Amino acid sequence: MLSFFKKKFKRLTFRKELYTHAGKWAFYFLIIGIIAGLGSVIFHYLCQLGVHYFMDMMAGYRPPAPAGEHHLIPPTTTLFNHWVLLFLPALGGLVSGWLVYTFAPEAEGHGTDAAIDAYHRKGGFIRSAVPIVKTIASSITLTTGGSGGREGPIAQIGAGFGSFLATTLKLSDRERRIMMAAGIGAGVGSIFRAPLAGALFAAEVLYKDPEFESEVIIPAGISSVVAYCLFCLVFGWGSLFEAPDFQFRNPLELGPYLVLAFVLVATGVFYIKAFYGVTRIFKSVNVPNHIKPAIGGLCTGIMGFFLPHTLAFGYGYVQQALDPKILISVLTIPFLLSLAIGKVMTTSFSIGSGGSGGVFGPSVVIGGAMGGVVGKIFHQIMPGVVTEPGAFVIVGMAGFFTAVSNTPISTIIFVSEMTNSYHLLLPSLLVCSVAYLASQRWTIYVKQVKSRIDSPAHAGEFFVDILQAIKVRDLMGLVKKVELIPQDMSFHEFKGYFSKTKQHYFPVMDEHKRLIGIFSSTDIRSVLFATGIEDLIRMKDICTSEIIVTTPSDDLNSVLQKFTIKNIDSLPVARDDDRGILIGMLNRREVITFYNDMIQEMKAKAA
Repeated sequence: MLSFFKKKFKRLTFRKELYTHAGKWAFYFLIIGIIAGLGSVIFHYLCQLGVHYFMDMMAGYRPPAPAGEHHLIPPTTTLFNHWVLLFLPALGGLVSGWLVYTFAPEAEGHGTDAAIDAYHRKGGFIRSAVPIVKTIASSITLTTGGSGGREGPIAQIGAGFGSFLATTLKLSDRERRIMMAAGIGAGVGSIFRAPLAGALFAAEVLYKDPEFESEVIIPAGISSVVAYCLFCLVFGWGSLFEAPDFQFRNPLELGPYLVLAFVLVATGVFYIKAFYGVTRIFKSVNVPNHIKPAIGGLCTGIMGFFLPHTLAFGYGYVQQALDPKILISVLTIPFLLSLAIGKVMTTSFSIGSGGSGGVFGPSVVIGGAMGGVVGKIFHQIMPGVVTEPGAFVIVGMAGFFTAVSNTPISTIIFVSEMTNSYHLLLPSLLVCSVAYLASQRWTIYVKQVKSRIDSPAHAGEFFVDILQAIKVRDLMGLVKKVELIPQDMSFHEFKGYFSKTKQHYFPVMDEHKRLIGIFSSTDIRSVLFATGIEDLIRMKDICTSEIIVTTPSDDLNSVLQKFTIKNIDSLPVARDDDRGILIGMLNRREVITFYNDMIQEMKAKAA
């Protein structure tokens, strides 16, 4: 009875510890969600204020907004002035560049890459100044006409706090990485009102292969839901875009969707080449870094002087394209093409020059515009098959970002949540799959690694996994037969044997030929030149009975650990069912050679 209560008490204690541990981590992710949500609210307010005071009041430019966003301040009556719009992005770039390069140089660019790099190579560490500088600099860049998105800044805000909290609590690098990724999911999921996609994006964007960081999904999910709820409590519930209930009913429509996929891949490659081409040019220009965003802003302003719809966020034009009447009768194919190509160039100049902003937002606009172009063309050619060109806008948004980011799964969910449209999952899956397969060589996120095995954050884990997959039985050809030394052999007799052998380790057996000890050539050094006692000393007196042995069923990880326990170069291999019966000796050098050969073979097969 007493033992029963002891077992019961142990179980209750274990469950209590488990619940306490889970509750502690849930609390951490709740806090990250709250901070990321507040960061999204503040950033959105800053963007609204910036658009009002800079673009509206100074330039008289009032671009349309998506259905899920409303003006916090009534628009002014300022007349539209092309000339102010020409120089406004340069002014924003000058201020943004000074902020970034003075206080946090790592906050330059689109931000998500910096978070990815921190996850893989910096143990999830982000300086606490980065989110603050990124927030202010990005809001200035984007609201003075610079083309960019919100996900980069808000990803660094959430990631920065997750990293700060883990560092403050003195958690491990692994735990810091998870909390940082939870911050990314919370920030992105809240600012785009897509909590599920935010969590999946944080787990998927880390890799080029369609692979998820599984340990990130649940933490990012908790934080993302909390941040999303907080953001919507302030700015209202609902999706970012309002779209008709487009339906997929005709399998013949998959043909035009397949054409759309290749159009998006070509546009995506152009986007990546243009973006990093501009980035390389600005890096090579010999001017102070904080001036470069101003030059990029001037180039953006020149584009905006002729094509003002390519400036700032551009989400309102996607909203118009989702309206069937506006798409068919108002938005022409040349306008949509100029929106897509112009957005590629203004984003490249704004962000590639060192300005601050994201690349997901422009991708939504570019993909939606190209989807509208393909949808309108096929609607004119085959109106009986492509009845709703607006559906191509939604699928285009998903396919284009997949083509440039290698994130097919989270992007499909992203666009579905952003548009509140879930009936286009089948064509979205086709387009995103084809776009991903055709564009794997390119990515806008250059800090992505191919897979978990290529991530420095997981290097040690996979080393152990590979070693654990190899058993000693796989190396039996390397196990050498050796002579057993009788325990009663005198040291005098052993000296004669020792002079004729190249062995360094000598197993000792009893009268039944069972292993009872072992000694090395180093162990006999103290008595090797002793005189008068050679016939008195028996080999059982020299050997150690604390034998470290391995068996055929042991894995290489445990074998290497045994080699390092006492820094020995050779291990006795005994039978699994009887460790007193010696099979032979296994040398450390040959084990390491075998492992290296196996790794080279695996790499050759992978190539």
